[in-house]
Amino acid sequence: MNDAAAGIVVRNVSKTFRRAKETTGVQALHAVSLDIKPNTFVSLVGPSGCGKTTLLRMLNGLIHPDEGEILVGGVPPVPGPHMGFVFQSFRLMPWRTIRDNVSFTVELSGMDAKERADRADKYLDMVGLRRFADAFPNELSGGMKQRAALARALIAEPRYLLMDEPFASLDAQTREFMQIELMKIWQHHKSIVVFVTHSVDEAVVLSDQIVLLRPRPGEVAEVLDVDLPHPRWDYDVRERHEFVTMRRHLWERIKDMVAADPQSEFYMRGAKTEPIRGAEE
Repeated sequence: MNDAAAGIVVRNVSKTFRRAKETTGVQALHAVSLDIKPNTFVSLVGPSGCGKTTLLRMLNGLIHPDEGEILVGGVPPVPGPHMGFVFQSFRLMPWRTIRDNVSFTVELSGMDAKERADRADKYLDMVGLRRFADAFPNELSGGMKQRAALARALIAEPRYLLMDEPFASLDAQTREFMQIELMKIWQHHKSIVVFVTHSVDEAVVLSDQIVLLRPRPGEVAEVLDVDLPHPRWDYDVRERHEFVTMRRHLWERIKDMVAADPQSEFYMRGAKTEPIRGAEE
């Protein structure tokens, strides 16, 4: 597969969720288009309920669009070992050791016990959990459990890594350490990463590109390139002028969107409005 074909293409994708016998339903996404190049770290940000997780699950093939198309590596997406998925919750099986939790994905694919144990240890070492391989999930902290979940997603060596607010439940200090770990792993194991977050700071620190979505139904409001040098753990990203400028820009846009959205609990009549949908930015 050549580099161009290995990317992700989203073309005019819309999605509406309907209950049985319902004719209207809730439109989650409308006419979303994206091009994600290989070896790119992309974050999806926007107000709550703008369809970030829906889009992520469509990239994995767990949900199908009502309109438009998605191509992952040149074909419609299908869940499988080529597609790692890290959820907000750890989803570790309490009766299995950390090594056995991490190796579960390749166990399902039929890999023999010795090879999958060796590969689990390789990725546990990568996330700093090798000495906890024989421990059980209840013996680990929240940050350690999330590192185990990351190792489980990486063990099949996926070309695409999808992450749905994986650090949201962690304390601030652990979250920053996990961001550094993720950046190091991504530098070592180049792939496409699509990362959902509500944190503007986190998006700017981690990403090559940031996709800003409007309130429901989610549409692409803006795609921003993050011109901060790698590796970003070698310096204080948050002190850079580029970080401050981009963070301010994103936060102001999100704040204006939420204040002007009648569906929002923070709606303010007369608030500054976003550009008309479909108009030039």
